[in-house]
Amino acid sequence: MRNIGLILRYDGTNYCGWQRQKTEISIQQKVEEAVEEVTGESSFVQGCGRTDAGVHALNYLANFETKSNIPAERFKYALNTKLPDDISVLDSFLVEDDFNSRFSIEKKTYRYEIYTNEIANPFLRNYAWHFPYELNLELMQSQAKKIVGTHDFSGFMAVGGQVKTTVRTIYDAVVFKDGEKVVFEVTGNGFLYNMVRILAGTLCYIGAGKIKEDMKDILESLDRSRAGITAPPEGLYMKKVYFGEKHE
Repeated sequence: MRNIGLILRYDGTNYCGWQRQKTEISIQQKVEEAVEEVTGESSFVQGCGRTDAGVHALNYLANFETKSNIPAERFKYALNTKLPDDISVLDSFLVEDDFNSRFSIEKKTYRYEIYTNEIANPFLRNYAWHFPYELNLELMQSQAKKIVGTHDFSGFMAVGGQVKTTVRTIYDAVVFKDGEKVVFEVTGNGFLYNMVRILAGTLCYIGAGKIKEDMKDILESLDRSRAGITAPPEGLYMKKVYFGEKHE
């Protein structure tokens, strides 16, 4: 058996998220179906984490085991002929036998996009949060920096999250303008359920003057009710995963 790593890019609009579901179509299901068509084997494709319905990925790490003799680097071409046009394999490569996409990564970067114009852009309705308020970017950036470090983020976790610990390390958090959009990017060793979307919602509420509290005080309170809303899924992208020098 060989262990094949994949870097995927997908538009999550039409899917229930990464993980297979009994009644809805997931990204994982479509990738596993493509692998089976290419190899003739029923394979479990391990992903680097869950993404919710409507969430996108610019770079998503997955892996699967196979007896197929197709060269590892050729899998991206073969799989792309079987996948729908909203999912692509950017790269395929051989990884160690014990490599697991979920447990072998060191950190992830998420990107959240906000469209602040008064009138909604119909072409962005599935790809950015329409938040029609003037935002103080300088304030948002200074507040975003206050989540950097190792903290208990239980106040930024949605109901339903099941984890052994709510402590996470954030390496970087930035807010900046990108054309017509405001972008929040955050890099950490792991994220709680809806954590990035709650952070984005909180920063937007702070930037719009809807929340007057300091992000440090909200964080230390461990109180979900003091943070902002959970921003909608369509603005969220898994931007990058870090899992070793060769593929960073």
